[in-house]
Amino acid sequence: MSDWPLLSLVIFLPLAGAGFIMLIRGEPDVVAQNARSVALWTSSITFLLSILIWTNFDPSQAGFQLVEQGEWFVGVDINYHVGVDGISLWFVLLSTLLTMLCVISSWYSVNVRVKEFMVAFLVMDTLMVGVFCALDLVLFYLFFEGILIPMFLIIGIWGGPRRVYSAFKFFLYTLLGSVLFLVAILVMYFHEGTTDIPTLMAAEFAPGLQKWLWLAMFASFAVKIPMWPFHTWLPDAHVEAPTAGSVLLAGVLLKLGGYGYLRFSLPMLPDASEFFTPLIYTLSVVAVIYTSLVALMQEDMKKLIAYSSVAHMGFVTIGIFTPNALGIDGSIIQMLSHGVVSAALFMGVGVVYDRLHTHEIARFEGLVNRMPLYAATFMLFTLASVGLPGTSGFVGEILVIVGVFGVNSWVALLAATGGFLSVAYMLWLYRRVFFGFLTKDDLKLFPDLRPNEIIAFVPLAVITLLMGVYPDLFLDPMRASVDNLIAQLDAARAADMASR
Repeated sequence: MSDWPLLSLVIFLPLAGAGFIMLIRGEPDVVAQNARSVALWTSSITFLLSILIWTNFDPSQAGFQLVEQGEWFVGVDINYHVGVDGISLWFVLLSTLLTMLCVISSWYSVNVRVKEFMVAFLVMDTLMVGVFCALDLVLFYLFFEGILIPMFLIIGIWGGPRRVYSAFKFFLYTLLGSVLFLVAILVMYFHEGTTDIPTLMAAEFAPGLQKWLWLAMFASFAVKIPMWPFHTWLPDAHVEAPTAGSVLLAGVLLKLGGYGYLRFSLPMLPDASEFFTPLIYTLSVVAVIYTSLVALMQEDMKKLIAYSSVAHMGFVTIGIFTPNALGIDGSIIQMLSHGVVSAALFMGVGVVYDRLHTHEIARFEGLVNRMPLYAATFMLFTLASVGLPGTSGFVGEILVIVGVFGVNSWVALLAATGGFLSVAYMLWLYRRVFFGFLTKDDLKLFPDLRPNEIIAFVPLAVITLLMGVYPDLFLDPMRASVDNLIAQLDAARAADMASR
């Protein structure tokens, strides 16, 4: 297995599947069915291959593994260089899993331009996995920005009534911040003569330069994650995106900013990261409290879950910049948990949207009487979202709060209020939609979960519970890489103190 180009297979197999779908010809119904089948087979095989990455991963090593490298731009030291470590491993599996589940969950709900829809999601799969495997800054940037194109099309073509406005808002917000990131990449290249990420991690940049580079990266990562007040594109994008688009947007794309902080800001710019930590804490605490209060006022299910995502990402940024092992472990677990739970919640909204073509909370009531299996499923992910012990949401939040408590007890206390507020808005949502009497005639005709919907929910439910009761399964592979990152930060801090 060590001789296989395993990472390249996982990265580019979906792209090959997308090319094959583009060649399908025939009657529209036949083309749509064949496109679905090819997308399902391609995404399933890609997910199985990504599991091989996990089984071949050595959790005792802190460095990058399964590394593949080849010359790309000869003479300028820009190469095709991919690999995974404990920080990126789970994000690769999350990307391939959610792509497969998006294909399954949208099997019957998408009937317009099915071929192009499946192509867009397979291209997204390639770009998402490429981001988390890239070990060259230019390669990372191409994947990082390339994701905008298929998501822009997914929202703009298959979205709701205001899809064009939301698609352009999403595109322009994220592209604007990334222009500064490109400037930072160029500065680092001219400073070190390479775009190799492991080499740049060991480089030393002057403290003044670090701050400018950090701010340039922050402009991109803060929009992607998204942090308050750069979050305003997210609710519109979620409301207008098709269900599968919301799943990948919440499940994977919101993790790109957090991953960027862990991969670039902390190890490459440690002095600047420490300098700007109070700024991150302030913005994160505001995000946790303010967006939770905004979520309480929402009348749309998708918009409420979108604002809850901003609040949960506030926990992530607090944990990343703690920085200690508990905080960083918690931030990664929180990102994984949110990727699973928010994806499931948006899929849950998609279930009723397919039946009634609206996600306004006021249009629903008493669904537990007609859809008991769906009600139980949505309850599980609702409780995980509020951080119930025994679910994945609890593990991430408690690790972050305990980790930051040793650094700043006020930040821990204010962040913990987000847990109470999440209980308020999520249980309010659940009560309005599921409890009460079923009096509306159109709701009495709703079928419970279809087979493809059950298949899509089961893996997410299993992961949510498994992460909650046995978190070490997920923590063990990342510990060596996180400890190595902490050691780098401690060494940089000691060197800074010695130079003063």
